[in-house]
Amino acid sequence: MNAFKVIALRTEVAEYVRANGKSPVYGFPAHKEVATGRAPCRHCLELVREGKEELLLFTYDPFRDVNALPLPGPVYLHAEACPRYTTSGLFPAVVRGRQLTFDAYSTDGTFLLAAFAREGNEEEVAGGVFARADVKFIHVRSTEAGCFLFRLERA
Repeated sequence: MNAFKVIALRTEVAEYVRANGKSPVYGFPAHKEVATGRAPCRHCLELVREGKEELLLFTYDPFRDVNALPLPGPVYLHAEACPRYTTSGLFPAVVRGRQLTFDAYSTDGTFLLAAFAREGNEEEVAGGVFARADVKFIHVRSTEAGCFLFRLERA
């Protein structure tokens, strides 16, 4: 088992967006539509099924929970309730083999480095980044779109 845990979007945030139709903190309206392309939900870390399920697109700041400078951006969420991803030490299937960027941060939120995963080496890259003692957490982002997917923390 790997020495990290995957931190998906908190359930309280997902419930707030679904109930209020807007992003927390910023209050921007959440856009709702039937999925028309690849849209990974940041709560369950599964794809919103294209042409079959509705999604919410809203502004989210992944630094909100870690008291660092804001970095808001767009993320997807199933419009209907879904279970939060809670599997530690394993990367969600939705991102396996995708081009991923691992942005590493210190305890005070200082950016330390970026590392890149390609072709299914996600755990290896995460382990290499966490080998540095000064890395507190990692934001995993889509390299193609640049958007936040989830956070990694030490187990």
